[in-house]
Amino acid sequence: MSGTEDEILHHDFYTAERWNNWLDQVKESDFKLEEPDDPQGKGGAIFVNMEDDIILACLKIIAKYDRGQMSAGSAMQMLSRIRDIALAEIEPISEDVDLMIDSLQTSLIGGFAACECYLSGDYDEKDSVDDLVKVALEAEASDDIEIALATVAEVGALILKGNELSDKTMEDIPYGLVAEWLDGIESISAAMVGSDSYKDDEEDDEAF
Repeated sequence: MSGTEDEILHHDFYTAERWNNWLDQVKESDFKLEEPDDPQGKGGAIFVNMEDDIILACLKIIAKYDRGQMSAGSAMQMLSRIRDIALAEIEPISEDVDLMIDSLQTSLIGGFAACECYLSGDYDEKDSVDDLVKVALEAEASDDIEIALATVAEVGALILKGNELSDKTMEDIPYGLVAEWLDGIESISAAMVGSDSYKDDEEDDEAF
């Protein structure tokens, strides 16, 4: 086992400095929504990269937990540190950037909730991802926001367990909180099918 749990707990999986560096890049990008010559917003990639950076840090914590190097409680503690950094209120930058940051933070709420649900084991592996998405949407439509988020968290826990979030399921989702939270779950899914270097002990050991 690489590093004792105490050593791991003193390792910064993500720092406020890292987050602030991203914010500095955002300020320098002079991002504007839907410029005529660039409907996607060329600078929009920076927000995707910011989200991916946070999600990968969370997945590194999950990987340590899965390997038995960290208890669920300790992993929750580490996640909480990252959550406090990423969800802290940010001084206004510009109307367009502020909208994107708000959307980014909303997506990350879904990602954090998924990781916490996975660590707590508060989900049923037999549940269907598609059925849970429907339950979440119904809850949102009824203004049961807490239930909606808890259900999205279960979806994310199942994704972390190896289930899939299908493109078809995502296509049918109307814009709203559930859609934004699920964007965070999609980021988890994409990171898991991409490079699995976040599971690699060696990468983190150098920092201990």
